[in-house]
Amino acid sequence: MKYTQIPATTFQNIQMNAGIFVKTFVPATGVIGDILGATSGGNKFSDVPSYKDYGEDIDNCPKNTKELKKLDSREVKSSGTFVTVDAAGAKRMAAAADIDPEDETHIIPRNDLEQSDFEDFWWIGDYSDVNNGDNAGFMAIHMKNVLSTGGFQLQTADKDKGKFAYEFTCHYSMQNPDTVPYEMYIKQGSAEGDTDGKEDDTDGEG
Repeated sequence: MKYTQIPATTFQNIQMNAGIFVKTFVPATGVIGDILGATSGGNKFSDVPSYKDYGEDIDNCPKNTKELKKLDSREVKSSGTFVTVDAAGAKRMAAAADIDPEDETHIIPRNDLEQSDFEDFWWIGDYSDVNNGDNAGFMAIHMKNVLSTGGFQLQTADKDKGKFAYEFTCHYSMQNPDTVPYEMYIKQGSAEGDTDGKEDDTDGEG
């Protein structure tokens, strides 16, 4: 049947597995920094734009006229569940909090938000049919100015491990108000020594 088929590149363009959160990542080399924690159930990332229709109250103007439609802002979030936590992770999920400088096991929440509470980190997942080795494919999302907006949550159960639900929101900055607070990298994997693969020539890092 003519239309019952899939693209020949399907396996080259599939994102697989749950991925990981890391503090830093260098797309040009694939080098990752510290993993933030183990998760369960995968991760949900969303970029939901808000639009303004400047023609909605104009007589004789159809709703959703493209020349009068403007993108107002984006709400960028990531959510899921951690199943491991350390002091840094608990502080991160509590959002406005400090680790006691005299006792690194002591996390102290506070009622005021500080600029240092916002941080950058990455989600990285396996991508394409070559996903091992130095030239492994990846899909990476660089999340900027991240703050926990879901608060610190702990769900325990009998004969089970504790679960820490998270919701992270990326924020715009007054210093760069036109910069959307996330970016993506998508790279197909290539066999060792293959120079025909689609290599990412960027050298940015988180």
